[in-house]
Amino acid sequence: MRSRRTSWLIMAIGVVVMASATAAGAPAVPSAAPGITIVAAPEEPAQAQFVAGASNVVPATAAPATDIGTAPVRSLVAPFYACPGFSGLDAQNPLANLYADKFTWAPYAPYKVGNGGGNINWSLNPYKNASWYMWFHSLRWLGQGIVAASKGDLTAMTRVNTIAYDWYRDNPYSWKANVGAWESTMHRTNVLVCLRQAILSGLQVTTLPTRYAWLDSALLSHARFLTNYWSGAWNHGTDESIALFGVGVTLSRSDYKNLAVQRLAAGITTAIDAQGSTNEQSTGYASFNYALWGRAMAVLQNGGVDPGTTIATRRALLAKWLALATNSLGKLPQIGDTELQATYPYAGTPMEYAGSLGKSGTVPPWRVGVYSNGYVFGRTGWGTDPARGFTGESAYSIRFGPARAYHGHSDHTSITYTARGRDIIINGGYAAYNAGVYRTWTVSPSAHSVLTTPMSTDVNPVTKLNAYTVKTTSESYQFTDAPGAGISRVRRVLVLKDPDLIVTWDSASAKTAQAFQTLWHLPADQRATVYSRTTAVAMAPGDTTRTVIFQVPFKQALPAGAILVKQGQTSPIQGWTYPSSYVRKSAPTIMMARSGKSASILSFVVPVRASGSVTYTTRWSGTTFLVGLNVGGAAATIGITGGGSLYRAG
Repeated sequence: MRSRRTSWLIMAIGVVVMASATAAGAPAVPSAAPGITIVAAPEEPAQAQFVAGASNVVPATAAPATDIGTAPVRSLVAPFYACPGFSGLDAQNPLANLYADKFTWAPYAPYKVGNGGGNINWSLNPYKNASWYMWFHSLRWLGQGIVAASKGDLTAMTRVNTIAYDWYRDNPYSWKANVGAWESTMHRTNVLVCLRQAILSGLQVTTLPTRYAWLDSALLSHARFLTNYWSGAWNHGTDESIALFGVGVTLSRSDYKNLAVQRLAAGITTAIDAQGSTNEQSTGYASFNYALWGRAMAVLQNGGVDPGTTIATRRALLAKWLALATNSLGKLPQIGDTELQATYPYAGTPMEYAGSLGKSGTVPPWRVGVYSNGYVFGRTGWGTDPARGFTGESAYSIRFGPARAYHGHSDHTSITYTARGRDIIINGGYAAYNAGVYRTWTVSPSAHSVLTTPMSTDVNPVTKLNAYTVKTTSESYQFTDAPGAGISRVRRVLVLKDPDLIVTWDSASAKTAQAFQTLWHLPADQRATVYSRTTAVAMAPGDTTRTVIFQVPFKQALPAGAILVKQGQTSPIQGWTYPSSYVRKSAPTIMMARSGKSASILSFVVPVRASGSVTYTTRWSGTTFLVGLNVGGAAATIGITGGGSLYRAG
């Protein structure tokens, strides 16, 4: 699994580098060299995104952009649509495998899908995996053969043409009842465009010979499908519009180009809102959307259409969002369906500094970002203090806002935290859609660092940010929602700098007796031990940092079993993390437990050097409860007022 992930990361980096002009929206110029021009698109998300039997349309809810295509484009080259590549599937499927009718989609072994002569059984799904099936129908696995054909390899040309035609013959319009074939339409459309270009290049002709005329018919049927079934204002709808535009350019169909432009204009303002948040509730998909809309800009301009300014403006806002989301390890927190990934340092954007760990670019002027779409991102700094450096800073995320949708998880009020050059608090990660009960768990509140009520059904609440304050050495937030029927929940969060730590006060009440559990998910490399009814300590063997997690009795006595460690548990599932879709690791979860009709859990997450100590004292000052902390010799005081405000008192 590790070798597969590494290879995909290398390919992803290569794709982004080749698409750097796309990121800036600059047009590409076709090459006169033998073969076809490939202007590589951003690597697509690996997992199938459609759910059989459910609506996969995301409606555009904001006013559309009005500036796309309104200005003339001056260019020295004729409008063109470059082959966008094969999203890494070509690397997994060498020519020898194509000649044997074998298809590979990692992490699964190659599988013989045909009779050895290009007659493919398109109903196969040997691993019972929706993503395998979707990529099988995408035809992107023909990439190496298409490239070889474009350079005059007639044997390769015959084989890829045979397989592609076999798909067209065996899957007549409309294939909407076949969810894998449906979802992969946009990818397959691009493959057919690439194949068309390869045949013209490989045969050194300007018009398709009669033998290959089926390709234009296939492109028309795909354009018809894309016209009739638009997925709307999310990454899939954007990809569909780009592919439809490509057919318009390829076949000189202005109607397809115009419809694609209309849909891109409708989608951009919903897909990326006026603050720069995407609507997909995932940091990974936010990163993909940044690259995807850069591709949209370049495709429009290459195709003779002015992309306007709205796309560029929204992407700039998203670049700020992604920079703020980047933690002190240079990575995006795993919010929603997100595999563990580094922030790509796009030159000239705030992500350049964030993604390069401060080695290049300009220091962003913002330290905290609060987004109405449900995100708080904050950090102690950007590493400009030599005593800290970039990775010596602390960074955190908190989720709230609209109900879970699309690629989001039930993660409201969840916290991630990095400090002292390592992960401190994480989420459960991103399990593949076919992971069954583990997929259900990773999406659930139990896979996140929140106050859960496991005896009640999660009602997918809207969570409000009621108040927040940003100061030089602390930030405070208060969130409220109703996670279950008859249950109210309040989470107050205080983040400190010098010493770096997080304090949360979770309070909840219910009409009937409940189990209340404040969870803290820790990295897989750490080992956690309960030391007392108040305290647990976690540390990776040989590390220079340990994490002290403790609770202070406040408005409620601590019962026996008030703090527990859950790890690698299967019934109920708890104590795991998915750094990527097909990698599950056992990881400790600290559970602070209460039962009854109410709970008050005041907890502290304190990263400290391995030999450092953490001590505290408590006292009342009138109606204010004060906790005095000493963290490795650094002192701080936190207070809770009679009115319920959590703040730094000293």
